[in-house]
Amino acid sequence: MPTERVIRALDQIIEWRGKPHSIRCDNGPEYISGKLSAWAEGQGIQLMFIQPGKPQQNAYIERYNRTVRYDWLAQYLFESTEEVQDYATRWLWHYNHERA
Repeated sequence: MPTERVIRALDQIIEWRGKPHSIRCDNGPEYISGKLSAWAEGQGIQLMFIQPGKPQQNAYIERYNRTVRYDWLAQYLFESTEEVQDYATRWLWHYNHERA
């Protein structure tokens, strides 16, 4: 995912949820770029990186990503981006409010 897309997504999340004090990141190229560092500094947000090769330091996110992948992303063939977005919205509502 390009850094610009990460920044757009973070801007949207901040608009919806407010600005965090810090963001925990892995060491993917989109997160260690100068563009994201400059954006975070301009926002007054600290970027906190996990140690390389230690995904357990980001266990909650890794588990969530696995759940998304196995529960629905790998189960369906989508016809369009809009279909994926619609399904993701419904799945996320279920995940956060209705699952046992």
